[in-house]
Amino acid sequence: MTLRSIPSVDRLLQSGTPLIGRFGRPLTLHAIHVVLDEIRAELSDGSDPVDNHMIMARVEKLLGDWTKPILVSVINATGVILHTNLGRAPLSQKSLLAMHEISSGYSNLEMDISTGKRGSRQSHVEPIIQKLTGAEACLVVNNCASAVLLVLSALANRKKVIISRSQLVEIGGGFRIPDVMKQSGARLVEVGTTNKVRVSDYEDALVESGENLVMRAHRSNFKIVGFSEEPSLREIAEAAHRHDSLLVDDLGSGALLDTSLYGMEHEPTVQESLTAGADLVMFSGDKLLGGPQAGLIIGRAGLIARLKRHPLSRALRADKTCLSGLSATLMHYLKDEAEREIPIWRMISRSPDNIRQQAEMWMQEIGFGEISSDQSTVGGGSLPGETLPTWVYSLAVRSPDRLLKHLRNQNPAVIARANNDKVVFDPRTVLPEQNNAFLSSLKHALK
Repeated sequence: MTLRSIPSVDRLLQSGTPLIGRFGRPLTLHAIHVVLDEIRAELSDGSDPVDNHMIMARVEKLLGDWTKPILVSVINATGVILHTNLGRAPLSQKSLLAMHEISSGYSNLEMDISTGKRGSRQSHVEPIIQKLTGAEACLVVNNCASAVLLVLSALANRKKVIISRSQLVEIGGGFRIPDVMKQSGARLVEVGTTNKVRVSDYEDALVESGENLVMRAHRSNFKIVGFSEEPSLREIAEAAHRHDSLLVDDLGSGALLDTSLYGMEHEPTVQESLTAGADLVMFSGDKLLGGPQAGLIIGRAGLIARLKRHPLSRALRADKTCLSGLSATLMHYLKDEAEREIPIWRMISRSPDNIRQQAEMWMQEIGFGEISSDQSTVGGGSLPGETLPTWVYSLAVRSPDRLLKHLRNQNPAVIARANNDKVVFDPRTVLPEQNNAFLSSLKHALK
């Protein structure tokens, strides 16, 4: 084939009618131009000639590459329950169904069905939160960082915010609490030292600062151990209230259940923060709550009303699918079925014996490998250093990286981890209903 013998774009378009039907004329035309440019460059380099059929095959492949989904469902076999890179909390079947139904048509998102008048989108979550936590009111925004930004912007703009130096943490993606605070217009007042802070440190700052706000940022993604000291949340609340100041608690993970019941360190719960005297509590929907990405602000009704009126509230508000999924997730707690229905709590509460049975079933299906004890982690910036005993299925292979890549290229993709010369699969994070899909992808990857 010479450059003159390359078919015209119009001729290729005529033979590409099926592709136009699948991908549309503009995108097909663009792909043809790209492939022809590549062929011209190849011919000038002396490459082998390409016929019309091969040209259109390349066009079809290019169109397929351009249009295949980038965000896809994967099977998490790493043993990290709240894996940030894998989307954190998987949702319950009822939450997924609720989100699908609400997004497939119109809804009463901001209409009061009983009166036919305008309503509030917050009304779909607020009553459930009130029953679960005893909070006076609730506001849902799109994530916990937004919740912190809104609270500080509405309540502490150009005011001093007192916070322990040990709580000026960095969260995912390099974002830091002090930077979020500065964006709100608040003036940061650090108290204590990195390892020690006392009630007297807060008292001194409260006396000097005048009208202000006290903030506690729970260290949910690291620990301070050794020669350290800090007051309880109740003590901080009492100090703040003695000086007519507000206490807001950035709790982060949003646990509604006691994690110590599952063999882990106790993670402060939302209910405990309110009981301790926090005026507002902010927490995530997609961590230990086990729902969709969201930020929840709960607490005193008057303060929540001020947040709802702030301009940022509209910019940061949650959409109908989030509110629907969050409402369904919270309903599991209200009906005392979280451990049975919410995937992360199903994973956390699984017994080692149950996990071992699943690993042994995998080994029997594959025909080789080994079973050994190991540790799962919670992940997602929750319960740092805490692990759960588990059993893993591992395969000794010549190239673990190669097998891991093959697994990622399956449908569905399987995400596992390497340990020395082995590829390791933790059943804790592979729900029983995913077994068949997991084994199918693993068998294809091993071929």
